[in-house]
Amino acid sequence: MLAIAVGLAGAVGAVLFRLMIRGVTAVAFEGSEGLATLAEEGPFAEASDPLHVAEGIAWYWSLLIPAIGGLIVGPIVWFFAREASGHGIPEVMKAVALRGGVIRPRIVSMKAVTSAVTIGTGGSAGSEGPIVQIAAAFGSTLGQVLGVRVREMRTLVACGAAAGISATFNAPIAGALFAAEVIIGDFAVAQFSPIVISSVVATVVSRFALGNHPAFPVPEYEIISPFEILPYMVAGVVAGLVGVAFIRILAFSEQRFERLAIPEYLKAGVGGVLVGAIGIALPQIFGVGYTTIGAALAGQLTAGVLGALLLAKLLATSITLGSGGSGGVFAPSLFLGAMTGGFLGSFIHQWFPEATASSGAYALVTMGAVVAATTQAPLSAILIIFEMTQTIEIIPALMAACVLSTLVATQLSRDSIYTAKLRRQGVDIFRRDDPNVLKSLFVRDLVDSEPEVIPANASFQSLLDLVVQSQHTQFFVVDAESKLLGAIALDEVRRLLNERDALTDVVVAGDLVERRPVLQLDDDLDLASRLFGATGIDEIAVVERGNPGQLLGTLRESRVIEAHGREMMRRDLAGGLEANMTAVSQGGRIDLGGGYSLQQITAPTGAFGRSLRELDLRRRFDVQVLLIRTLESGAVRVPAADDTVTEGDALVVAGSADAIDSLEEKTQF
Repeated sequence: MLAIAVGLAGAVGAVLFRLMIRGVTAVAFEGSEGLATLAEEGPFAEASDPLHVAEGIAWYWSLLIPAIGGLIVGPIVWFFAREASGHGIPEVMKAVALRGGVIRPRIVSMKAVTSAVTIGTGGSAGSEGPIVQIAAAFGSTLGQVLGVRVREMRTLVACGAAAGISATFNAPIAGALFAAEVIIGDFAVAQFSPIVISSVVATVVSRFALGNHPAFPVPEYEIISPFEILPYMVAGVVAGLVGVAFIRILAFSEQRFERLAIPEYLKAGVGGVLVGAIGIALPQIFGVGYTTIGAALAGQLTAGVLGALLLAKLLATSITLGSGGSGGVFAPSLFLGAMTGGFLGSFIHQWFPEATASSGAYALVTMGAVVAATTQAPLSAILIIFEMTQTIEIIPALMAACVLSTLVATQLSRDSIYTAKLRRQGVDIFRRDDPNVLKSLFVRDLVDSEPEVIPANASFQSLLDLVVQSQHTQFFVVDAESKLLGAIALDEVRRLLNERDALTDVVVAGDLVERRPVLQLDDDLDLASRLFGATGIDEIAVVERGNPGQLLGTLRESRVIEAHGREMMRRDLAGGLEANMTAVSQGGRIDLGGGYSLQQITAPTGAFGRSLRELDLRRRFDVQVLLIRTLESGAVRVPAADDTVTEGDALVVAGSADAIDSLEEKTQF
């Protein structure tokens, strides 16, 4: 029932969000006439593209409208919901991985507003990322209200993501797979079933409101000859390179805007000016770009235009999102893919006209290939393109291109476009500590190099003397060449004490030896723990690998138990510290108790080149600098008084909330 509710909310949210984009576009580019047209067409008409109206306006409006949009979005994001910045899906992934699926309820409204304004005023971004985040936030809010368990909360967030993709692209199968493959990375039936339900419900509702038709008008295509699979594979490799370029240029843009020495809430306005400047010459880069994608699929654009749009869209999207605008990267990936394929296809068809399809076929295939490269999720990319276009003939070429583009991307970039942003924030969602902590600990770290050793020919009385003086419970017997023969347990010696007088001159240590399991230095403590449990002994010999007769030391069960406890405590402390530092690095404020807080503040230009001693923040603002973080690399250092603040540094400070607020208000220290 909850999955149905989330699916319904995702569909309604997708429809309303499209209406919001159309409304903002109408107001921004057409004024009252646009609103009148919107009212006449009704709320469920096909979403308009800023391209249609941007082509007919004066150049200065193309410059100003995106800038005004950025100036509106920047303060909303900075003061009310910083998670609304950027493309949304990384924030959902982080919530699932680090916060048990908890997303602040306000994201539903804040993301809708900021993304609608960004896209509607010409920002180069997609609508699918915001819809995924909006629907996921609704699922999380529902789970928080009902107090569901963490596993169920994560599933509800994934249900929202699936509903958002399904409703946006009319792609129920791809939506469900995207949520499982990208958001939670788990196809377990217990989690996958409600995701499918949400996806189906969202698709049915969105089809009722918007109609059941492909996202793009796709002409009929077919593979002309078996030879043609080779050019498609080449296109897949090129698409992989384009995908990696998108990942890296977007990351570069985000880093450069982070270091830009102006207030954070103004940066989206600067990005809007730059995007508007590009849009003066190429207004096709404004907004989502579906109209231009359709033109590329229909083969209506020349190779020169396709190449120019590829570069322009790459820059415009990176600037829009890097400066703090709000929107998705999925539609821009489709746009880049269509331009890449159309450009290559123009030449391929010109060189081999009898054996290859038109440029539109290559645009269709590389749409999926670039998506596969940027998301590193080829299965979802293949199915999304298939369901979006409802064209089955192109599937073999699409599969080949998507797999090759993913291989290229994974070789050149360890992260997808989503995880790259998270890694810059110090979050590695794929790092998983094994729940069995003993598997990460090894015998070599705990070995006792001074075991109790007794020669095989030692008398029973000598053995008794050793037992009395030793703290050990196992006594290891060696032959004349110091090779390990086995061990004698303390319990066995105790059993023979009553017969001591009779055995003293008859029995030697070698007569009492028993074969015991042995360990090697590179064995993990999980194996040691299992041997302790299986044998009932509490000390095991450690021998040289390949030479079981060479005794190196022993391992005691008590030391394994102590190591287990220490590692569990370390992980608890590290996990709490990492979670706090992650929240701090995102501008969050951590309550330390007693009225004190922890927060990261970007160093202003006035602090560059000055030491902490010179800044004297403790006396002037009553805050203590605990750490300095380098924003570009994420490296953290513990500063000394003479440590100098440089451009690109952020200060992690502790103090009262009022003191930190006072420090934040200062643009110059």
